[in-house]
Amino acid sequence: MARPPRRLGNLPAEATSFVGRRRELTEVRKRLTEARLITLAGPGGVGKTRLAIRLANTLGRAFTGGAWLVELAEVRDSALVGDAVMAALDLRDQAAATPSSVLLSYLRDKRLLLVVDNCEHLLAATAGLVADVLRAAPGVRVIATSREPLSVPGEHVVPVPSLDLPRAGLPLAGLRQNEAVMLFAARAAAASGAFELTAANQAAVADLCRRLDGLPLAIELAAVRTRVLSAEQILGRLADRFGLLTGGGRAALPRHQTLRTTIDWSHDLLTAGEQALLRRLCVFAGRFTLEDIEAVCAYGDDVSALDLLSSLVDKSLVLKEDVRGLACYRLHETMREYAVLRLREAGEQEALGRRYAGYYTARCRRDAATARQRLAEWLDWMDLEIDNLRSVLRGCLTGGDPGRGLSLMYAIGYYWVTRAVNEGVRWLDELLASGGGPQERAQGWFMRGFLAVLQSDAAAARPALDAAVTCARESGPAPALGPVLAQSLSLASIAAAMAGDRQAADRLAGEAHVVTTGLGDDAATLMFLQSRALVGLFDGDLDVVRAVSAEGVRLGRATGDLYSLDMMLVNLGAATLIAGDFDEAEPLLTEALRIAYRIDDRVGQYVLLDALGCHAAGTGQARRAARLLGAAKTVRAGAGASILPYLAPLLAGAEEAGVAALGASGFAAEFAAGERLSRDAAVALALGEPAPESVAAAEESPLGRREAEVARLVADGLSNKQIGARLFISEHTVDSHVRSILNKLGVNSRAQIAAWMASSSQ
Repeated sequence: MARPPRRLGNLPAEATSFVGRRRELTEVRKRLTEARLITLAGPGGVGKTRLAIRLANTLGRAFTGGAWLVELAEVRDSALVGDAVMAALDLRDQAAATPSSVLLSYLRDKRLLLVVDNCEHLLAATAGLVADVLRAAPGVRVIATSREPLSVPGEHVVPVPSLDLPRAGLPLAGLRQNEAVMLFAARAAAASGAFELTAANQAAVADLCRRLDGLPLAIELAAVRTRVLSAEQILGRLADRFGLLTGGGRAALPRHQTLRTTIDWSHDLLTAGEQALLRRLCVFAGRFTLEDIEAVCAYGDDVSALDLLSSLVDKSLVLKEDVRGLACYRLHETMREYAVLRLREAGEQEALGRRYAGYYTARCRRDAATARQRLAEWLDWMDLEIDNLRSVLRGCLTGGDPGRGLSLMYAIGYYWVTRAVNEGVRWLDELLASGGGPQERAQGWFMRGFLAVLQSDAAAARPALDAAVTCARESGPAPALGPVLAQSLSLASIAAAMAGDRQAADRLAGEAHVVTTGLGDDAATLMFLQSRALVGLFDGDLDVVRAVSAEGVRLGRATGDLYSLDMMLVNLGAATLIAGDFDEAEPLLTEALRIAYRIDDRVGQYVLLDALGCHAAGTGQARRAARLLGAAKTVRAGAGASILPYLAPLLAGAEEAGVAALGASGFAAEFAAGERLSRDAAVALALGEPAPESVAAAEESPLGRREAEVARLVADGLSNKQIGARLFISEHTVDSHVRSILNKLGVNSRAQIAAWMASSSQ
């Protein structure tokens, strides 16, 4: 068996079997040969998302750029649609370019499939962005899911109906081929471990599927109850519900009412504690953890949040997923809408909203004090929770509390610095225009100026930092504002130098030095050293750069401040590289790249790939240099960044040396090969190391690390129970991994998994 080709993209593994939809699968495949936008339209709970992901998994091999899922269900702000698409494609809003310009530039020459899921609440913004993508990128195809069409020119709408219903009198063999019955039987077997469609229960199952109008979500909610009820009992209880709504008859209800009634039935079978937790979970805008639940939602009940949550997950009312090894949870969008209604009925929304905002604000303020010392871990948490923090920020604007919002923006400043500069600018501009007290405004203007400096936007940075200085001084001797004042003056010196105003840069540096010296604050000292290093690089004063950067490296190591250490290593490495001290430059640059990679700072990564490419060119490694420079271009474009001025002469010299060594066509070929490298592979090349295991797996296998372990043990002939014991995971988890492996490899049996493993090891 030939090894499957590497699959690019971010599609999630299908944790459960896919049932039916042959007509829709065939129709969309046929239409995509002509249409570039297919919208799967249908009501909530009909299975649009699952169908779209199955289509993308099936069709992804035809797209060299892969298949990518953009999830909009948790995006509540239309201004963030472009950011969501960028995040899905692993691009970064980290420089001056707008998200849409970065996105369109990236997609222009790509051939890929984009799945945009749950568009209905952001219809206008999504339609506009999709239209722009289709115009700019002829190789891109889009599958959208929505409750209504996007109304974009060229859109082909494919209605997604309920599953086929079983005809009355259909024999058992025929029932086993019916889509709705197949789904019920599959989910019931997974839930109970023992369910089987038989002659004894076939009538009840068929009638149940008809009662539920073939809606997948309704069928799955009913099927999970086979853990404690028979199919006949489930039918009887649901029939009573439907009978009340139809006057005791068997008339069909509208689909939305069928689903609402089914969810009502599942809800009413919950304990009071389970009901309370389910309705309160809708307060979360995105994923949430057990810790979040315990802090925000677990009040007024004697049962532990873990027990209640476990019960809701078991009943398929809450979805569980693992993110970087951490168990996270979310609500199906239809279930979220239902929970919102229940929360309003209970009159808890205002009090719960206050707990929610208070929890995230307090945690971020608390964590801000130590974020620098554990930046990588803190950024991982921020990546997970950012949708919830966006929700709190939006609440600060709509609720008339911009001061809280500005304070929160300051507390999580390093997220915007390393992840989303443009988005941070948008939030700050809105909040600063809305008010806030002097201390919060000083913090807000400081962050606004910081982000503008990162964007190389001196015109925006200078007035923002002037305002930060003014607010900090007018607020009096507030301890919290001393570092803000000092750092604002240091950044203002950088901004003045960027604008070519050397006199102002020197004056501001002098003021920054006086304030910083009197504080004894490490963060302020590091910012001052950074300002001196950058101004020195602008001026070409390498002696100053080396001196202040060396002190910055020492202090960064001593304090554990990863971001500042990274920047100081970049400054020192650049100065030694410009001076031609290649032996001294290499360890500085490689250490900086390891840090930039760990905290996922894309601007730092591209600068260091460029610098190490120049180092390779200067030490006679022309092919490696060309590849690193090509890779740097790709990472730079993905961050929307531009070449730093002090690197431009080095890059020109590196290209000249590469062309001299390889010839113009040889250099171009190696440069292009570098452009095609994954970011992980490019970093490994720059560090002179073999690709990490995760990178090797991505290059050589469609399986993740844990899936590869399970597949090896399957090939060794172990049962799921034996594999679970070997890997210290549950048998249920092993079963999920095996199903995912079967889906990813496109095979149907454990023997075929073993055959694939044997062929892939040759």
